[in-house]
Amino acid sequence: MWEELEERVLCCAEYIVQTGCTVRACSAHFAVSKSTVHKDMTERLPYVDKVLYEEVRDVLDKNLRERHIRGGNATKRKYESQRVKKEEKTLRKTLPNIAENHIEIPQKIQKNG
Repeated sequence: MWEELEERVLCCAEYIVQTGCTVRACSAHFAVSKSTVHKDMTERLPYVDKVLYEEVRDVLDKNLRERHIRGGNATKRKYESQRVKKEEKTLRKTLPNIAENHIEIPQKIQKNG
């Protein structure tokens, strides 16, 4: 059992260092909980590989520092998406009215000669 645990810890750690991903992304990739990944990286990894732990710690600290920026960007995308959907809905409602009142202009006007 300890071998499997140690293997999971090392695999997750190497993945985090190589990709720079978050704990959430790592947990999704390896199909384990975020709590498990966090515990593996912060409590178990130092006993398995101290050098790798330092590298993982750097990535996790960077993600922690950037967390508020990612959250702000996600919120911005959310509200932009909602605005675009609302504008599309408004256009769909108004376009039929415009089409009903549309007067066609012939493309070629023949000159009397």
